Amino acid sequence: MRSLFLCILALSAAAEPLTVGKFAAETRTFYGKAQGLPADDVLSVRVDAAGAVSVFTSAGAVTLSNGKWAASQQKAPASPNTARAKDGRVAEARADGLYLKTSAGPWQRLFPRTATQSWAPVDVRGVAFDSKDRLWFAGPQGAGVLDGTTWTLYTGREGLPYDDFTTVAAGENGVVWFGTHKGAIRFDGQVWEYRQGLRWLPNDDVRAIAVNTNGDAWIATPKGLTVIERKPMTLAEKARIFESEIDKRHRRTPYGYVHPVVLKQPGDLSAWTQTDSDNDGLWTSMYGAGECFAFGATGSPDAARRAKAAFEALRFLGTVTQGGDHPAPRGFVARSILPVSGPDPNLHDSPEHDLRNQQTRDKRWKVITPRWPKSADGQWYWKTDTSSDELDGHYFFYALYYDLVAKTDAEKQRVRDHVAALTDHLVQHNFQLVDHDGKPTRWSIFNPEEINNNRDWWQERGMNSLSILAYLKVASHITGDAKYEKASRYLIGQHAYDMNVLITKTHLGMGAGNQSDDEMIFMNFYSLLKYETDPDLRQKLLLSFRNHWENEVPELNPVFNFLYAAVAAGQKYSDAYGIKDLSPTGDWQAESVDTLKRLPLDRVDWRVSNSQRKDIIHLAEPVRDEGKRATGYRVNGRVLPIDERYVGHWNHDPWTLDQGCGGRSLGDGGVYLLPYYMGLYHGFIRE
Repeated sequence: MRSLFLCILALSAAAEPLTVGKFAAETRTFYGKAQGLPADDVLSVRVDAAGAVSVFTSAGAVTLSNGKWAASQQKAPASPNTARAKDGRVAEARADGLYLKTSAGPWQRLFPRTATQSWAPVDVRGVAFDSKDRLWFAGPQGAGVLDGTTWTLYTGREGLPYDDFTTVAAGENGVVWFGTHKGAIRFDGQVWEYRQGLRWLPNDDVRAIAVNTNGDAWIATPKGLTVIERKPMTLAEKARIFESEIDKRHRRTPYGYVHPVVLKQPGDLSAWTQTDSDNDGLWTSMYGAGECFAFGATGSPDAARRAKAAFEALRFLGTVTQGGDHPAPRGFVARSILPVSGPDPNLHDSPEHDLRNQQTRDKRWKVITPRWPKSADGQWYWKTDTSSDELDGHYFFYALYYDLVAKTDAEKQRVRDHVAALTDHLVQHNFQLVDHDGKPTRWSIFNPEEINNNRDWWQERGMNSLSILAYLKVASHITGDAKYEKASRYLIGQHAYDMNVLITKTHLGMGAGNQSDDEMIFMNFYSLLKYETDPDLRQKLLLSFRNHWENEVPELNPVFNFLYAAVAAGQKYSDAYGIKDLSPTGDWQAESVDTLKRLPLDRVDWRVSNSQRKDIIHLAEPVRDEGKRATGYRVNGRVLPIDERYVGHWNHDPWTLDQGCGGRSLGDGGVYLLPYYMGLYHGFIRE
């Protein structure tokens, strides 16, 4: 089996690695009265040729000198309604139109036109000549640029995010910035970037923008000043930042479960509180998987140490459930743990709470008492009702840890024993995870009686069939025990689980939602296809995986892209109509790397608003119910880039336009580490 795994890894190398050097990582810093400005009310900002920054507020002007603000007698810069080119041309933005004149000539009103567009701009809000002496303007009709005698015009159809403009400013190397009443926009001639909300701005109403030669943008607003800096960085340097942050803030309990933290004040990283979740096992598994890939790609002892700690944390979720007043059957893994020194979680997660959920949310919701039993040593509460997505994460991680990190016989035996106990539990309980009350958990149902014959489970038929086949295959690989392969062949031969998997999820179209299911599906396909040798079954699995992946491509998800490419590159499917190459196609590799570059270093869940954008195509029924929340995608067919939304984990919904919250939650960097190290390990990324 080990040789098969190595063979599959070799197949993934069919995609040429994408070489990634330094890129511009964006960060922001706010300045207001508390940071030395005369007032928060910033009217304008200027950057001179030497890079000196002057700020003009309602209470006076200051200049930044040696990292401190000093009073200045400078006058505010010229209105954004006037701009002067290097060759002496002057442009003006006026209420009645766009005007241009040479140094000695008369004013001429401009009427921009292209082969398909003809404009007579009015209420022009700003003009600027960029570093290439091209004339830019902006108004309610859109934005445009005059290069020599050629016009190019931009509206939402051409990707312009928003058009309630306030100003235009030239940046470095032909870049132009637009200020609006709802954020700032950067455009380099190819890519539009929308900077809105507290991740980037102290206030969305942009009054002025000034850009230095490094591309750092200073932006004036009524609530303060921000500088959005573009710092050269490598993907590896970014990974080290996130790993350091996780070690500092995000390891809960001595076992180190990785999870977001709650900030005491919005955006203030100096004080935080750690919290648990239903998915501590899943998130720690995915973080640990990233560290397994890290060790496999780099050989870093720190990565091996972190991966081993993740395994021990997950293993403890199995041992903590044994003994005590409410012992679970052997092999049962808990969702999470809490110390008994803290509040009793059963006061909230009570039978009454369960009954309310059953009556108002989910008729199959499980009522269990206690939901949080105490461990045998009396030190921990452990959470019951473990779900299938937890198990998906566990098995995904165990296979990687066993193959890539566990080296000694003792380490490997520790994995074998734990995986065998969990898998034996499932098989012995008719392919179900059974709680301390002797009844299955709400979501961990994998047996054919329910999956194939109970209409309540029709939506999970393909997905749960895939899950149990993946669990059994991983257990077979790790333990070498033939009984798991026998159980798998029983489900396939007697109950057509292989055919169930051909449609793992019913899609109403792209953007149909429930990325938690997608995350589970991708991990399980990867785990199963690494070790499956039967040619016919492999073809079925690969075809199903391909069909699922194609529906997810617009989501710009590097985890999904890399998991698919790792097992499908170079693979083919044959039927009566011919042979189909299942290798990933299109820009999946470049888009994945772009997402890794863009994933914000700021992991605070700042609110982001995109439903007002002009470059959005809204999803319609039956794919989505627009009456509940705004959903959509850009005119280029892709969801919003990751730096224009908030992503806590990869089960987030990228089609939702307005996301995030009030800045009180700080996400961990595991969301970056898994795809980065996976891409590095499988040869999709080269640094």
